[in-house]
Amino acid sequence: MIQKIPYVVLGPLTVLMLLAPFKPMPHVLEKLIMLKDGTLSRPVDMFDLLYHLAPLMLLIAKVWIQLRSGGER
Repeated sequence: MIQKIPYVVLGPLTVLMLLAPFKPMPHVLEKLIMLKDGTLSRPVDMFDLLYHLAPLMLLIAKVWIQLRSGGER
């Protein structure tokens, strides 16, 4: 299933989700700072962190699967 998602779609989607919103601070960075400070306690903040990290997790899983299968497409 993950292997069917092309890199040309998953790559830009990952970058956009990690950087969105562009101003004043990306949500991922804001939520990681909250996590470090121990203030990430609201369910909506936890969901937001996972939502913005989801494409990165898919990209990592896709690369991992491809490397384990010997680089086959």
